[in-house]
Amino acid sequence: MNTQLFSVIIATWNAAETIDKSLESLRNQTFRNFELIVVDGGSKDDTLDRIKANGDLVTRWISEPDKGILDAWNKGIGLSKGDWILFLGSGDTLQKDALRYYSELLSGLDTIPDYIPAKIRLTDGHGHYISTTGKPWKWSEFRKSMSVAHVGSLHNRRLFEEVGLYDFKNYRIVGDYELLLRKRENLKTAFLDREIGEMPVGGMSFSMAALREVLQVRIRTGRCHPLSVIPGYLLGVFLLKTYRLRHWRAFRAQRRER
Repeated sequence: MNTQLFSVIIATWNAAETIDKSLESLRNQTFRNFELIVVDGGSKDDTLDRIKANGDLVTRWISEPDKGILDAWNKGIGLSKGDWILFLGSGDTLQKDALRYYSELLSGLDTIPDYIPAKIRLTDGHGHYISTTGKPWKWSEFRKSMSVAHVGSLHNRRLFEEVGLYDFKNYRIVGDYELLLRKRENLKTAFLDREIGEMPVGGMSFSMAALREVLQVRIRTGRCHPLSVIPGYLLGVFLLKTYRLRHWRAFRAQRRER
């Protein structure tokens, strides 16, 4: 493996309308020591045409049926060669200096972490800014919920070698959270205090199904007693609806100012 070779993994399925944004953001990176791996789930639209059209940028790609995004990520990890692995959804983008910022941060660290999150801009489906999310990892917060921004965050390859791959058999949405919980308070982290990318709000990550899976993770890992599921679930429902309302109001206010 090459030192500070970043492996960027994008999972796609019928993503012809969104994949170009992600690919363009990678083409514009000022730090060039990265490989790009695209794992397609057997798209029926023009996704493969878009991937092939960017053959000079895409290092490796496969297209075959999978069992969801976590299964696709696992395949991507198997195809990757870098010491550091990050994941993007189709439509997610990295700012042009994102990988350079990560490289500079790594060069200044005394110890090598397992995981490095950063800040991510949240946008609506039209690219309008809503808010910024992402903060340093703290076990006291993380044990209760996914308190860091996963999109574009860095995973040391040795983390997967130590704790295993994503559990796509039991989880469809919050497998990223479950994997990071496996090391509990022993997870070694750093934090990149910069906005490094952009993620459209919506999809399964912002859903009741995701909330149910979070509770499932907490029960299975001993982070939540089964008797607390009902009040915990109701609180989660309230917070989710509050989150959606807050960001919808922010978006509406922003549109009125234009």
